[in-house]
Amino acid sequence: MRLKNRVAVVTGAARGIGLACARRFAEDGARVVLSDVNAEGLDEAVAQLAGEGHDVAAFVADVSVVEEIQKLVDFAGAKFGSIDIMLNNAGIALTQDFLTITEADFDTVMAINLRGAFFGVQAAAKAMIAQGRGGVIINMSSINSRMANPSVATYAISKGGLNQVTGTAAVALAPHGIRVVGIGPGTIATEMLKMGFLTNEAQGKMILSRTPAGRLGEASEVAAVASFLASDDASYMTGQTLYPDGGRMILNYVMPEPEQ
Repeated sequence: MRLKNRVAVVTGAARGIGLACARRFAEDGARVVLSDVNAEGLDEAVAQLAGEGHDVAAFVADVSVVEEIQKLVDFAGAKFGSIDIMLNNAGIALTQDFLTITEADFDTVMAINLRGAFFGVQAAAKAMIAQGRGGVIINMSSINSRMANPSVATYAISKGGLNQVTGTAAVALAPHGIRVVGIGPGTIATEMLKMGFLTNEAQGKMILSRTPAGRLGEASEVAAVASFLASDDASYMTGQTLYPDGGRMILNYVMPEPEQ
């Protein structure tokens, strides 16, 4: 119960890593506001957690709309009295050939993955400063923030920018007792993986061949890192992004063999 009496907000929480983090926060004692643009999925997620005895609430919000982010943070304060933890998890990934990416594609990914997270940090920080007792903001990055993967170029670029949001915000907010940290998961068994990164058997074999752990990660394993970073166990950590990736980054990508 290391998060007892704290209030957490998790975006992109209807499924996958977001839902796993919301569940772990609740299991560790936090009251949690789950948010997502998918209203039906969000209701199902909140009903599931409430049925497990957790103190949770739902708020439908599109993080690409700054006003909705602010309403989300305001809702958390009105519902539970404060906001102590903000997890900017909402994100999308488009699998495309680099030369086919359109302006609309680029703007859509950046609006959710990068701009949405930036203004999530800002809105949460303002609320935490007003409360006067600090807090923790976590940004969900990716190993692709540090790897050149052209098949998901917009996603990778957005996550690289997000790492800079984490670092610059950590410096800016340290005087207010607010820690800002990131998590960069490797290949995690989620719906996003199936839709964006793992669409056929060959891709699966390729990914596992570059993952020393020899398996996909579980959303609960990312959630465990999130809980640690949100807790006082990580009280001297800010500005860092941790990478639960099964060793993927130390092995790195390899170039394909040239055609004969």
